Amino acid sequence: MSQMTEEQIREEARKRVKAKRDFYSNLGAWVIVNIVLIIIWSLTNNGGHMWFLYPLCIWGFFVLVQFVQVFIIKRKPEALEIEEEAEKIRRGE
Repeated sequence: MSQMTEEQIREEARKRVKAKRDFYSNLGAWVIVNIVLIIIWSLTNNGGHMWFLYPLCIWGFFVLVQFVQVFIIKRKPEALEIEEEAEKIRRGE
């Protein structure tokens, strides 16, 4: 198996940084939008049906999935996966 070149390492690092920034952007939007929805609910419903929970939970689930993809699941860089598959083909697997 071959080593990654400096260019491939930098490209992989760029992808990871972008994924983290996208997550933090989505998380920030989720927090702000849901605070606004809770304020609207509290000013208009006087304790009625808590409709704000629907977008809070549904969107929150997707934020959680994105968190797991970005920070928990560690994937190999694509260049290494391609090289491993090429090696298997060369060996006749």
